[in-house]
Amino acid sequence: MLILGLQKLSLLDFPGKLAATIFTGGCNLRCPYCHNARLVTRLESCTRIPENAVLGFLEKRRGLLDGICITGGEPLLQADIADFIIKVRALGLLVKLDTNGCFPERLERLIRRGLLDYVAMDIKNTLEKYPETVGLPAFDTAPVCRSIALLLKSAVPYAFRTTLVRPFHTEPDIAEMGRITAGAENYFLQNFEDSGELVGFGNTYANVPLSGFSPEKIACFRDILSHYAANVQIRN
Repeated sequence: MLILGLQKLSLLDFPGKLAATIFTGGCNLRCPYCHNARLVTRLESCTRIPENAVLGFLEKRRGLLDGICITGGEPLLQADIADFIIKVRALGLLVKLDTNGCFPERLERLIRRGLLDYVAMDIKNTLEKYPETVGLPAFDTAPVCRSIALLLKSAVPYAFRTTLVRPFHTEPDIAEMGRITAGAENYFLQNFEDSGELVGFGNTYANVPLSGFSPEKIACFRDILSHYAANVQIRN
């Protein structure tokens, strides 16, 4: 796999678990507010970490870590992700996958093979506003809808999650996002923060400053989503 980052310990990325987080390179989306620009559009600025080095690190942490989180970029772009996960699971570790939901067939294959213990899928916006939000005017939302349906009926624990960004999200948008994920187990909200490395190469979109929301507004968004999902949490 194209591994461009390793966080040796995270208490947040894998709910309820002590995990290492592995960052893969490349993404099919261009969300202007994405804070991992190097993993999306600036791969040449990253240092590749050999897969064997990562597996060696995990071997040494057997008994200390519960699992790993594979994030990105978009991990399902990695053709050999299943082979890597099999090696990780052979070490007795659980595996969480972060995905944007654009590759439902690949996601389904991993679930069907019993290779995933948790899935977190980004919900970028309403279906109507997806193209603008992901930076691709011709974006087809059908794969995203298939991934949502897959997780809603899956036996694998999962969460939907949204990064809240002005000017992309409004109260009606949040309600619509709740409707398209209705019945979800978990839905996590996180506020936008400018990392200084945004995919949009700036902190504005269409001449409007990108910013997060007040705690009161995020609480309002949470209350709206609580009508559709069993467990809605604010995370930062």
